[in-house]
Amino acid sequence: MNLKNITNFFYEVGQLKRVKRSGWWLINMNNPESVAEHSQRSAVIGYFLAKMEKVDANKVVLMCLFHDMHETRINDLHKVGQRYINFKEAEVKAHSEQLESLDEEGKELLGLMTEMHQRKTPEAEVCRDADLLENALQAKEYIKIGYPDAQNWIDNIRKIIKTESAKKLLGEIEHTDPNDWWKNLKKIER
Repeated sequence: MNLKNITNFFYEVGQLKRVKRSGWWLINMNNPESVAEHSQRSAVIGYFLAKMEKVDANKVVLMCLFHDMHETRINDLHKVGQRYINFKEAEVKAHSEQLESLDEEGKELLGLMTEMHQRKTPEAEVCRDADLLENALQAKEYIKIGYPDAQNWIDNIRKIIKTESAKKLLGEIEHTDPNDWWKNLKKIER
């Protein structure tokens, strides 16, 4: 293992904390979540979704953690912008260049990213659904704070999610208030 290359990669990964999810700018969200925040919650969702679908959860979590890594180099580009360039090709090239200096670990991750991009395995489908469910959760949170146009994300996601478990989770997301989780946790004393 080349420690210098790995260390440089760690610094590059840190860029994801500063790369904003650009699609939300279309609905006038001034300070959307970062790609790092999106990837972290996608990985958590991926774990549970993999368990529900009875596929390799570790593989799905790794795919989710690395699925937007290319955005350190090519940024996040919303779907309107993607009409005009071949963003998928750029993603694959960036992933490949990022990982080529990371020896065997890089080859392993590149194999996972290739599998993810091709979407031919159950794990790749679960990873994609986890990514979409994270977007649905974020959209619901933005709707709650006054951005009703975020509903468009949920409507589009409903049309393209594949797994039965993701479809059920999306239904629950749509009917659950984003603040429900904490309402019974408050300690109130007299």
